[in-house]
Amino acid sequence: MKILLIESYFTGSHAAWAKGYAQHSQYHIDILSLPGRFWKWRMHGGAVTLARKFLESDLTPDLILMTDMLDLTTFLALTRQRTADVPTAIYFHENQLTYPWSPTDRDIVQKRNKHYGFINYVSALAADAVFFNSQYHLDSFLAELPRLLKHFPDYNEAGTVEQIRDKSSVLPLGLDLKSFDQHKPQGSKIQNLKSKIKMPLILWAHRWEFDKNPDEFFEALTILSERGLDFELAILGENFSQKPDVFLEAENTLEKHIVQFGYVESFAEYAQWLWRADIVPVTSNQDFFGASVVEALYCDCFPLLPKRLAYPYLIPSEYHAQCFYEDFDDLVARLSEAIINIEQTRHFSLRSVVAQYDWQEQGRLYDELFLSSLR
Repeated sequence: MKILLIESYFTGSHAAWAKGYAQHSQYHIDILSLPGRFWKWRMHGGAVTLARKFLESDLTPDLILMTDMLDLTTFLALTRQRTADVPTAIYFHENQLTYPWSPTDRDIVQKRNKHYGFINYVSALAADAVFFNSQYHLDSFLAELPRLLKHFPDYNEAGTVEQIRDKSSVLPLGLDLKSFDQHKPQGSKIQNLKSKIKMPLILWAHRWEFDKNPDEFFEALTILSERGLDFELAILGENFSQKPDVFLEAENTLEKHIVQFGYVESFAEYAQWLWRADIVPVTSNQDFFGASVVEALYCDCFPLLPKRLAYPYLIPSEYHAQCFYEDFDDLVARLSEAIINIEQTRHFSLRSVVAQYDWQEQGRLYDELFLSSLR
């Protein structure tokens, strides 16, 4: 089978996903892409450019697989002479219906943000198969769709929500987890950390964006610092524009704890920080899957997670009492306990639970599902 994978925002996790599947699939996969910048313009106009590129190529796919950043309806309209009989599948990394927009975004201010969600809606409606990276993502998208359609004055086509539901399923994100193994320190993590790093190391591995809720993360650590708790702090993750003020403030107020501040380009260095880290507290207001959390868990970090978003689906229910907090005060209390009882914390591991998301497992699952979508 030949698959054409179309990604109009080819950077970061989107690019890693596309390249990861291409590497681990038994099928022949061609990637048609545009650089990952100007995401709004990619959703509006990316399909026009990608349609031109496709028509200029000699590609003859058995299946077209695209992501949520593409307006599938425009792409199919412009390529209908060659794609009319080709099955299509769309993979949702995120969606613009339930993604928490910044209140300062100019499209929010001018009340024109709903069109991006509408592009997601009609793309899902046009596709033959729809895949979401988590059950939470699928459920939240379909729950929000009726509210989007009710926004419009008439002919709301509410019945199309069930049409989309009937062809939707969950397909977890594939990750190159085994690449972390080659950077794992010799000996057990317990032995290494006891002998080389006395203080607990707390990890931030998300993007430096408002939807990851850094304010509560740094507020919790500031409280523990003021209480006199000893810990180290590694701030990783990408920052795509100016550093948010909360990070600059934290760099000052938590200076004595910080051992790493800023994105690391090298995967080897990133992996080494994850293997060194002890605790990954998460305060996010948006996560449709949680790739950085899964990577940290694979490297034996202890998670403290909010009972929302995709996180309860990632971790089996028998671990929820240990890993999930109820509110901010509970987060502070549990984080304090994890630091004070660091030896016990370091014995906790969910590595075997998240190993299923490695591409060696997911590649086979993807191939099976995409093959069935042709039938």
